[in-house]
Amino acid sequence: MSRELTPCQWIERSIHKKYRKQLWRPFTYAIKHYELIQPGDKIAVCISGGKDSMLLAKLMQLLQRHSDFPFELVYLVMDPGYNPINRQKIESNAALLEIPITIFETNIFQVANNSDTSPCYLCARMRRGHLYSKAKELGCNKIALGHHFSDVIETTVMGMFFGSQLQAMLPKLHSTNFEGMELIRPLYCVHEDDILAWRRYNDLEFIQCACRFTENCSICDNGGGGSKRQEVKVLIRRLKRDNPNIEKSIFNSIHAVSLDTMVGYKTHGVRHSFLEHYDDVSVDDPED
Repeated sequence: MSRELTPCQWIERSIHKKYRKQLWRPFTYAIKHYELIQPGDKIAVCISGGKDSMLLAKLMQLLQRHSDFPFELVYLVMDPGYNPINRQKIESNAALLEIPITIFETNIFQVANNSDTSPCYLCARMRRGHLYSKAKELGCNKIALGHHFSDVIETTVMGMFFGSQLQAMLPKLHSTNFEGMELIRPLYCVHEDDILAWRRYNDLEFIQCACRFTENCSICDNGGGGSKRQEVKVLIRRLKRDNPNIEKSIFNSIHAVSLDTMVGYKTHGVRHSFLEHYDDVSVDDPED
């Protein structure tokens, strides 16, 4: 007689079986290809409560369970001022997935929502700083975030269309403000559509953007509506109708930059130019 599986075991089984090709393989490929984890690492897996970070936490847990070398994990939840419903949803999902979370509280939503300009940008910057600080306090040398393949594509396109720059999202980078800390993105090769399919298959419900600002406004990246990221999502979806491989092409392009064909470039914030009078060339800023 076969042993009856728990809800968590069914979810883990779906990762190893049904979605092995879509989730597990690209996840482990990114870990190895970009050398994101080293023996002895202590990694803070940062959980916002959304589908991406929750899946990341479960994948990292499974990886640790089957890894050939030792590394430590801390599942870190920063409460920036969630309403009680969202806070409870995060805790209940962590329990369902059997992820032992560590929660710490901040007043980020309060500060960001009282800002007259760019509350979403301020919120994101403050979140990152608090996560680095808490992770370092807990003895971690890395933080893992849930940015995925689709985020990489959208960020690249957004930089071109709205930021007047060719800029991608790295799979790992060293912090300039927190010495000895590194940020890694283990979902770098995992597509968002596959994460959504996994969520639906397991009938899971995660929080969306929980910012109180977006409860009354739709301009935040995760809030849908009129955000620039949402515009880019729609654009890419349209372009895929004619070119199904367009996302792959954009992804490959950031791995094969022909620097000698670029008029100018920046390294560590310092601008380099092949034009003698580059500063005389200007491009109008895009309208909001």
